[in-house]
Amino acid sequence: MSAAEQAIQTIRRGADELIVEEELAKKLASGRKLRVKLGLDPTAPDLHLGHTVVINKLRDFQQLGHQVQFLIGDFTGMIGDPTGKNQTRPPLTRAEIEKNAKTYQEQVFKILDPAKTQILYNSEWSDKLGAEGIIRLAARYTVSQLLERDDFSKRFNQEWPIALHELLYPLMQGYDSVAMKADVELGGTDQKFNLLVGRELQKQFGQEPQCILTMPLLEGLDGKEKMSKSLGNYVGINEPPQEIFGKLMSISDELMWRYIELLSFEPAATIQQWKQQHPREVKARFAKEIVARFHSPEAAKRAEEDFESRFKEGEMPAEMPEVTITAPGGVLIAQMLKQANLTPSTTEAQRMIEQGGVKLDGERVSDKALKIPAGRTVIAQVGKRRFAKITIK
Repeated sequence: MSAAEQAIQTIRRGADELIVEEELAKKLASGRKLRVKLGLDPTAPDLHLGHTVVINKLRDFQQLGHQVQFLIGDFTGMIGDPTGKNQTRPPLTRAEIEKNAKTYQEQVFKILDPAKTQILYNSEWSDKLGAEGIIRLAARYTVSQLLERDDFSKRFNQEWPIALHELLYPLMQGYDSVAMKADVELGGTDQKFNLLVGRELQKQFGQEPQCILTMPLLEGLDGKEKMSKSLGNYVGINEPPQEIFGKLMSISDELMWRYIELLSFEPAATIQQWKQQHPREVKARFAKEIVARFHSPEAAKRAEEDFESRFKEGEMPAEMPEVTITAPGGVLIAQMLKQANLTPSTTEAQRMIEQGGVKLDGERVSDKALKIPAGRTVIAQVGKRRFAKITIK
């Protein structure tokens, strides 16, 4: 097997589609260092494991010796890509984008080698286009071509509104590839149309068209919907070690193999050996791998020990978030759980109480009208994994 063929094998692992494999093989066989692009819009401050599927693939290219270009879409983020949405997404302000972008570099460097990673912002060239440049760019694509994108066509056929700025998004993302002279662009399967626009624009600008590698979208902890912070089915890479470990231990055995396929750095031969072992042991090894990646091996070991003591022996974790709530007149339990970020809403807190999923100081709570007085400190537990030490002032 040639070096180029071995590289293709590595690149294809876990991927959904490679466009066009023959072109990529030719680029690899040339021996030159390829420019490999991945763009993310900083529409939220935190990355979750779903985001890392494609970042992991960028790491593969980096380890193969190519120039990875991590693009922060501070310009396109203000437009907002409506992929997968059936309505117009409100554009973010420049201030919101800049605030979120600051956290992205730190987080991606937990996966990528910072010394070998080029960080770019697309405002660098998009701002310079100005009104005239954007109009000239828009002239290169027709409305009918843009409406071929699945979510646009569905909304158009169902007479749902499509704002003009949304139609510009694929063009601006595609122009990024022109400005960066990308040889390869990575993205999720929901980005395929946008990536193809970049390939077409490069041809129009006289460049060799980029190859495209799409990665599957990772299901959330529920195993149904795409991992999303808004749906609450996510594992954030900045979450505490115990939280990451506990969430990964909670997934089904079937979903575990999907996560391992898309997220583990272990060799394929090792993963094949895991299939002969008990799923719980495999799940614990995988959870430790992920915690170690985003925290440290020591944190992973402590998280496993903490998990074992909590779930086998019924103990509380040695470390947990400490929260102070100012409420001189006391606070209702549902409000306390929400303010302590143990539940996303008071409604969810009440639902968890009804289901018997809330404990204070180890005792199950059944009264939704319970009021915790000022001056008291309690250990609150929601579900199996969420704990906090809460002081009411």
